[in-house]
Amino acid sequence: MQRKIRVLVGKPGLDGHDRGAKVVAAALRDAGMEVVYTGLHQTPAQIVEAAAQEDVDVVALSILSGAHMHLFPEVMKLMRARGIGDRLLTGGGIIPPEDMGTLAGMGVGRLFGPGASTQDIAHYIREWFAETHRGGAAPSRVQVRTPRAKAKAAMAANRAPAKRTPAARPRRKAAAKPKASRAARAKRRPARTSLRARAKGRRAAAKPGRR
Repeated sequence: MQRKIRVLVGKPGLDGHDRGAKVVAAALRDAGMEVVYTGLHQTPAQIVEAAAQEDVDVVALSILSGAHMHLFPEVMKLMRARGIGDRLLTGGGIIPPEDMGTLAGMGVGRLFGPGASTQDIAHYIREWFAETHRGGAAPSRVQVRTPRAKAKAAMAANRAPAKRTPAARPRRKAAAKPKASRAARAKRRPARTSLRARAKGRRAAAKPGRR
C-alpha cells in the first residue's frame, strides 16, 4: 500500500492574506494527502526547518506580496543546505509568467496563478510523486532525529501493548466428602458379639450331645 503524500503549505514574508493557502491546504487534505500548514509571517528558515522536521515530500509556498523572486530562491537554497533538496518546491500567487519561467530554470516546480483549480494542483503533485518514486518505495532518506521525532517515537513505544504471560491456574481443592450420620456408620460396622453370648456359646459346645 502506497503511503500518503506529505505536503507543507507555508506563507513566507509579511503577506497577511492566507485565505487562498487555507483553501489549497483543505483541498489537498480532501485529496488524501497529509497537510501541514505553518501559518502567517514565516521566515524561509522556519519553513525549511518545519519541512525537515515533518519529513514532507512537497513544500508549497503562497506568495502574494510580490517577493517571489527573492523568497523562492532563498527557500530552495536552504532546502539544499538542509539535505532536503530532492523534495518538490512549488507554490502560487501573483506571479507573472516570465518570472515563473525564470524560477523553473532555478529548479522550482510548477507555479499556479490566481484562479487555478485545486484539482490541477493535486493532480500535479500526484504526478510528480509517482514519477519521482516510480518503481516502488520512496528513496531512502537520512532520518533527522529531532526532539519532536524522538517524542513521537517514545509515545509510540509507550502505546505498544505489553506481552501478557498466561497466569498459572489455581489448583482446585478436592471437594470434602460429607460426613455420614451415626445410623449409616452403625450399618457399616460389623455386629459386635457380647461377652455373655460368647461364653454361652462355648459352654454349649463343651456339653456332650443328648441321645
